[in-house]
Amino acid sequence: MKILVINCGSSSLKYQLIDMDGEKVLCKGLCERIGMESSMVTHEANGKKATTPAILPTHTEAFTEVVRKMTTGEGKCIEDVKEIGAIGHRVVHGGEKFQSSCLITDEVIQTLRELSPLAPLHNPAGILGIESARKVFGMEVPQVAVFDTAFHSTMPPKAYMYAIPYEYYEKYGVRRYGFHGTSHKYVSYKAAEYLEEPITRLKLITCHLGNGSSIAAVDQGKVVDTSMGMTPLAGLMMGTRCGDLDPSVVNYLKYTLNITGHELDEILNKKSGLLGISGVSSDKRDVEAAAAAGNERAKLASDMLNYQIKKLVGAYIAAMGGVDAIVFTGGIGEHDAVARAKICHHMDWLGIRIDTDKNRDIRGDVCEITAWGARVRTLVIATDEELMIARDTKEVVDKL
Repeated sequence: MKILVINCGSSSLKYQLIDMDGEKVLCKGLCERIGMESSMVTHEANGKKATTPAILPTHTEAFTEVVRKMTTGEGKCIEDVKEIGAIGHRVVHGGEKFQSSCLITDEVIQTLRELSPLAPLHNPAGILGIESARKVFGMEVPQVAVFDTAFHSTMPPKAYMYAIPYEYYEKYGVRRYGFHGTSHKYVSYKAAEYLEEPITRLKLITCHLGNGSSIAAVDQGKVVDTSMGMTPLAGLMMGTRCGDLDPSVVNYLKYTLNITGHELDEILNKKSGLLGISGVSSDKRDVEAAAAAGNERAKLASDMLNYQIKKLVGAYIAAMGGVDAIVFTGGIGEHDAVARAKICHHMDWLGIRIDTDKNRDIRGDVCEITAWGARVRTLVIATDEELMIARDTKEVVDKL
């Protein structure tokens, strides 16, 4: 079965076609600036990658262009669009309604609309992608929704509830949901495979670290806690997001600066985090370079993030009553050896110690950097959210 994986934004469409017989990526690409005059498509297949201008007034035209790229020219990877057996969509927020991936129906789409207030920037875009795909591929091709929140749905109430009046949870769904679920799920199972242990016998801490970052405590294959909250703004400081914050800071800034809620949201989501502290960049690589050159604010930003990650790792070890392995993934987790070293520094007493040489020389999709004699294994695993979405999609379609 060939599965088309879709990650749809308000003005973008990221895609990947995967042949599940061998889990081979046939092509991948990105439609950008949809609805603008400067639309473009980047398509990669057969070892070649090309970016070309395109006329993409809506996502429907974007899907049509994707089909053209896959079936004609140098980027051709299939003979006919009918070879696509299913479409898997990344959907950011499933609320409490969706605790696993599901076949998309009219009723599912309506429920996603009702959940849109929980993810106003992401869910409407996801719905747009689903409806546009229906127009281009037809109703006969099954489509599956794979939710960022689903893997975290095993959290107990003591972990997901906020200490505010209970009625706000009952009426409005105010609680911790967690995100990056497909990544945390993928690397958890990949870690269990590498460790040659059933995931039901392992205690794992998965650290998805990038421009957006979150950590999850995975006990016997089930998430028992995670750092992001009702939205992806909570938890660790990130590239431009503030992370956890005293709620009174929000009101203080709003009235002191005399700004609107929308302006404050812009500050907390797009002007904070590494960018806000360093004043240099939201990219950890730029921040580290500036810190090495003597920029004290950049050093502070780096130290803050590493410290916050270390604290959460320790907290989750306490919550689970131990840990078998720490997993690093994501852009920072996979590529920042200095960050991994600082996070694991002085954690010997918890059984965590990494090998300096192994940490500097990361090779392959799974690399172990555990120091000799350490009780806790430390792994660096390249995440593959698209493959996880494809696997979930196949599992749903196979049951039809």
